[in-house]
Parts: sequence; C-alpha cells; structure tokens
Amino acid sequence: MKKFLFAALLFASVTGFAQDVKIKKGDFSFLKDQKELNVEFDYSHLKLMKENLTEAQYVEKRVNDLNEKDRGNGNIWKKKWVAAPQMIWNPKFLELLTKTYGKEKDVTIEEGLATAKYTLIVDAVWIYPGWDAAIMKQPAKVSTVLRFVETSNKSNVIMEIETEEAPGDQWGSNFSNESRIGEGFAKTAKTIGKMIVKKLK
Repeated sequence: MKKFLFAALLFASVTGFAQDVKIKKGDFSFLKDQKELNVEFDYSHLKLMKENLTEAQYVEKRVNDLNEKDRGNGNIWKKKWVAAPQMIWNPKFLELLTKTYGKEKDVTIEEGLATAKYTLIVDAVWIYPGWDAAIMKQPAKVSTVLRFVETSNKSNVIMEIETEEAPGDQWGSNFSNESRIGEGFAKTAKTIGKMIVKKLK
C-alpha cells in the first residue's frame, strides 16, 4: 500500500510539471530594445473544469455545493473567487515575468503602462482548480493565449502564444483553489519570461 501511494504521488508530481507552449505567430525580436511592457488581463473567454463551464456556471455550482455542506460557506468562497484575479492571479503573473524577464533585461513590466510601445494581453481561456487532500492532490491547470500587440493599435497582433495546462501547485499542502490557480499563472509567466531572455541573447 505504501509503495502504491508513493508511486501515485511520484506520478502526480512528474505529470504536474508538463506544460505545452506553442508559438502561433511572430517571434520575440520586437522586444529587443524595449524597456517597458504593458500588461492587460482578459477573463472574458474563460471556461472551467473538464466540462468547459462558463465562469457563471462554475461559480453557481460551486456556491451551491459549498452551501449544501456548510450553510454560508459558498457565499464566503464567492467573495474570495471574485477577488482572486486582482489579488492573486494577476500579481503572480507580473511578479514572475518581472523576475525572469524584467530584471534580466532591465524592463519595467506593469499594468496600465500607457507609455510602453507594446502590450501583452493575457487571455485566460481555461482553468482547472485542482484539489488537495493532503496525502493525494491534483495541481491546478491554467491555459492562456498570450498576445503581444501595439499599445496604440491593439488590433495589430505582433506575436501570439498558446500555453496549455500550466501546472499550479506548491510544495506541501495547498487547500486554496485560488492560490493553486495563481501558481499556474506564475508558471506561465516564468516559462515565457525565460523564453524571451533565451531568444533575445
């Protein structure tokens, strides 16, 4: 039994780090001499879970399920979920992109940076929150479409990247869905930031 649990945990930890990144258009050369990068986040196309629920459908179901188990708990969770993009997910992405790319290339990376020539639009298209039962767990997964556009003409897409199922997990236990998802955004930013630095060398 112990061997089975160890094997299962090892499998989960190995598969949890897989992430598929596809460059659909362009390359990173346009960033070579840039010292600023504006970032915007878009959640309007978001689907969740294997069933591809809309965010409204997911939130309604989750609230009902939690309230059935413990009255009022679903309403408390909803407040945390609504706050998560601004409080956890967006900051995590910005923090890791700055750490891997911004500091390495002396680039200022912020939201609302109107003076930047280019804007990175982070379009969150699919999220799986994962779960944690202490002994066994499943990392969150975050899929995005990353579009680098001209800040003054956002219909002009310079580069487009698809990232699929970026794993969101931490060492030890993490019982917060919102926090695990934040780690998926962090993983995405870390991967892209390292790619940019490598390509611009």
